[in-house]
Amino acid sequence: MSALQEPVLLEDRGDYGLIRLNRPAQRNAMNGAARKGLLQCLERARGAHKVLVIAGQDGSFCSGVDLKEVASASQRERELAPREWVDVLLAIRRHPAVFIAAVGGYALGGGVSLINVCDLAIAADEALIGMPELGFGMYPAMAGPSTQMVLPAKHAAWMVLTADRIDGRTAVQWGLVNQSVPLAELESATDALAKRIARHDAVALSESKRALEMVPRRIAELEPAFDYAMGLNVGIRARTTAQAEGIAAFKEKA
Repeated sequence: MSALQEPVLLEDRGDYGLIRLNRPAQRNAMNGAARKGLLQCLERARGAHKVLVIAGQDGSFCSGVDLKEVASASQRERELAPREWVDVLLAIRRHPAVFIAAVGGYALGGGVSLINVCDLAIAADEALIGMPELGFGMYPAMAGPSTQMVLPAKHAAWMVLTADRIDGRTAVQWGLVNQSVPLAELESATDALAKRIARHDAVALSESKRALEMVPRRIAELEPAFDYAMGLNVGIRARTTAQAEGIAAFKEKA
């Protein structure tokens, strides 16, 4: 298999890395090889890129699990596949890089959970985002919980219970993504955002990502959150000179 035929590709864009799901004929559905390939790309990118963009090949983001593979899999393989996808999602959340989802075309089921574990997301206005699982007689085991953690209850319930798809503009209104743009502008908008974030110090970015995970999900009261944040900055100062350099630069401008 040539590099361009790999199910997941990692591209060096200079200021950031681009992870591209590369199964366009299947609308970038995730089979076992793609799950393994995505984990490998995450490991290769560790320490090499402060910012990682996840995008799909040829206009679609990710249409979820590869149903053809599921249909032909053994019972044991069908049981292992969801756990493998959970491992991918948690690896993204625990990765030191900041992740941006570039959501073009279809984002279904597992594609929604992939949006939810990214730190930021830009969608095409024309994107089709939804959870079809109830139509197959099941609850969306990964897309459901991850969406319920980021959306108001009624919006999450609408997506789970109707199995309807929403477009990029609605996803912005509901808070599922940060911004929507015409599909033709998706790559340039994502590129600009990735470069803007990549200007910041790697340690400060990684620890800020950690803080966004901790507060308010694990630390829900204000005073402990303040204490945590002050301790976090002490740790950042011990690992990088970015704070001192930033303050010195501000003094020079003043």
